[in-house]
Amino acid sequence: MPDSARHSEDTLLRDVSRSFHKTLRVLPRAVRPQIGLAYLLARTTDTIADTGIVSSEKRLQALEHLRERIMGARNTPLDLGSLAQQQGSPAERLLLERCEESLAQLRGMTPLDQKLIQEVLAIITSGQELDLRRFAGASAEQLVALRTDVELDDYTYRVAGCVGEFWTKMCRAHLFPKARLDDATLLAQSVHFGKGLQLVNILRDLPKDLRQGRCYLPSEPLAVRGLRPSELLDAAHEREVRPFYAIYVDRAQEYLRTGWVYTNSLPRGCVRVRLACAWPILIGLATIRLLRQRNFLDSSERIKVSRKEVSRIIRRTVLLYPFDSAWRGLIQMTNDK
Repeated sequence: MPDSARHSEDTLLRDVSRSFHKTLRVLPRAVRPQIGLAYLLARTTDTIADTGIVSSEKRLQALEHLRERIMGARNTPLDLGSLAQQQGSPAERLLLERCEESLAQLRGMTPLDQKLIQEVLAIITSGQELDLRRFAGASAEQLVALRTDVELDDYTYRVAGCVGEFWTKMCRAHLFPKARLDDATLLAQSVHFGKGLQLVNILRDLPKDLRQGRCYLPSEPLAVRGLRPSELLDAAHEREVRPFYAIYVDRAQEYLRTGWVYTNSLPRGCVRVRLACAWPILIGLATIRLLRQRNFLDSSERIKVSRKEVSRIIRRTVLLYPFDSAWRGLIQMTNDK
């Protein structure tokens, strides 16, 4: 890829996700283009799915056509112009406008890389389509909730757990193909890692999602505790909802701790990959700490780790990496603060 095109892609990645852009930039060059492209395509499908001003039927159709293009089952270029014009964010508008460039880049990948990217996008888009169908017509006045923990687990796998598998397979193929690792365990841990990150997002974004008619916390276990999804709209119910909410906070924390075990199972010489894994884990744990401290039902203030704290986490991981005991203790330091 020409340097100018790569720079333009890097700028787009930065504009659509500053946090992931930091992670991507630390990755080795051998996997950076593949993971960056997979992220851009996933953000493209996500932008289509989230364009609420467009009917769910049209979004489902656009997702289906894009998935077919990604899989190589459709050759007709996509026309996402009307969807692009509905975007309030200039970066997301450009993301849709440049979709064909991303698809052309996919065609230029090696067969293995192309296959891994296609596999993960197939799963991600299946989750997005399921979401669109499940929440069609939902609103704050007409909440739709997942029913069971099984549905929640399936959703977090489709949109994030599968990304852990993709990340692992890509890094395994290009960075440490001969390392002696328990691949089955590593893949299982990577799924929990991805699910943990997504569950943190669900817990943090609960007030916003509720006001869009979406409740990702399952209604059946909620009902066992004498609660209804509609009660989560009122921040005054925080105390009575807290024990139920804490179950999922604990689960997210345990998943991220598994992600930390995963990170430290990777070859120690893979410094960049370990750092790229450590940052979202530690930021996720810092977010969990805030979720435990604040009113998680209050929609007036989004719970988010400050940029100063993110910079501190990044700086500390780099400084402590040479000291194995101190590095491994980072997760406890984050939990205890």
